[in-house]
Amino acid sequence: MNTKARKKTEFIVKVAMLGAVSTILMLIEFPLPFIAPPFYELDFSEVPVLIGTFAMGPLAGVLIELIKVLLNLAINGTITAGVGELANFVVGCAFIIPAGFIYRHKKTKLNALLGLIAGTLTMAVVSLPINAYVMVPAYIMLAGFEEGMIIGMGNSIFPFIDSIPKLALCCAVPFNLIKGVVISVITFVLYKPINPLLKKISFK
Repeated sequence: MNTKARKKTEFIVKVAMLGAVSTILMLIEFPLPFIAPPFYELDFSEVPVLIGTFAMGPLAGVLIELIKVLLNLAINGTITAGVGELANFVVGCAFIIPAGFIYRHKKTKLNALLGLIAGTLTMAVVSLPINAYVMVPAYIMLAGFEEGMIIGMGNSIFPFIDSIPKLALCCAVPFNLIKGVVISVITFVLYKPINPLLKKISFK
């Protein structure tokens, strides 16, 4: 196997492996009832995606994210005709792409930290329009939820929530900030010991 073919095979194997691990972690999720309605659930599936992004670059991260979403769609199906899954992909990419580009520029702990901060903030900002105008409306239109019921879930946490945009601003944005911080801390701790194991995956 020549060098170019070997590197391509190694890349594909690592992306597929991290995508599979990410899919498994996506199945383990729990709500944060103090900040958001129960249909917002925290999982740790972005950890393998970020590790792959740091190890192999932003393109690898996007592919791992895509595999995760597609596998989860195949396993769990969809109640939003794929709209929710597409929104999940976009929000995930908003997290990993800034982190990946900043870390790729210079691979230091400081840049990893700056990348994770930038990714967290970008994800939180992107989650606002995605939730207000795509994800939540898709649940209302395609999954049979009533708008009043969803607003009521937000209103039970923050009494001033009386619309979907306010729900997105007051629940989705802080939820994603918390998610970004948790995922960033775990990734920051795990990347250094896991990266050498990824490098050991090679084909001759």
